Amino acid sequence: MDRRTFIKTTGAAVLLAPVLINEALAAREQSLVAVAEGTDYPAITRKAINALGGMRRFVKPGDIVVVKPNIGWDRSSELAANTHPLVVRAVVEECLAAGAKKVKVFDNTCNDSRRCYVNSGIEGALKGMKGVQCKHIETERFRKVTLNGACLKEWELYDEALSANVYINVPVAKHHTLSKLTLGLKNVMGIMGGTRGNIHRNLEAALADVNAHVKCHLTIIDATRILTAHGPQGGNIADVKVLNKVIASTDTVAADAFATTLFGMKPGDIPVTVAAYKRGLGEMNLDKIKIVKA
Repeated sequence: MDRRTFIKTTGAAVLLAPVLINEALAAREQSLVAVAEGTDYPAITRKAINALGGMRRFVKPGDIVVVKPNIGWDRSSELAANTHPLVVRAVVEECLAAGAKKVKVFDNTCNDSRRCYVNSGIEGALKGMKGVQCKHIETERFRKVTLNGACLKEWELYDEALSANVYINVPVAKHHTLSKLTLGLKNVMGIMGGTRGNIHRNLEAALADVNAHVKCHLTIIDATRILTAHGPQGGNIADVKVLNKVIASTDTVAADAFATTLFGMKPGDIPVTVAAYKRGLGEMNLDKIKIVKA
């Protein structure tokens, strides 16, 4: 190869390299959402996790893991106000199998915490499991955190959620009278202290601020049955639709975007999803999300 040909060839390669690198990065970083379906809820939970590479991708031996379901309401599992206890237990079992030293499960409930933990079925599902703490919130563990967000400059967040090696978000998919739906992004309210009702005046911006600060390693949405009306508390079985699905993703925005379609809605219909997307917290455009059946 002569000098001119060499320069022409390598010069073109140099000019093309950033484009190829960016394309490779875009392909590698494309949001992946796994959807598993079936009536065996522990099995489909594991299938969804395995489609993302398995729990060992996230949890290493000796890790302290927080599994954050929705336990906010004094409702039984069939009413779809809380995360299904079998989904929660399966996630916890997978963490332990991956080598977690300790798994902590908690939520800052809206109804009386003792009744919520018992009547949701979650406390009972985890009872007796070695290395697992299904514990009530201890108010002294909230600490003021600087967020410097668009809405919240600081807020009290639960220390154990922030200090864990791995944080796994396990919401239930349901209707919400103020935010239209409550999914993964809104489930972060369960680690917020203070007067949480105040953030409803600018809910989507506030939740984007908190989600930007809290590192969520994995989101698993329980859509085994969804609450279609009168959420978030529900209470009428007529409002519940059985779908027998579990959704998993490392991108909470993408997981929420897909889950929105289960309600016959679009991701752009949900202000919380849009706010998080605009903040760069994840992908909401379904045509840019890889959706796989687990």
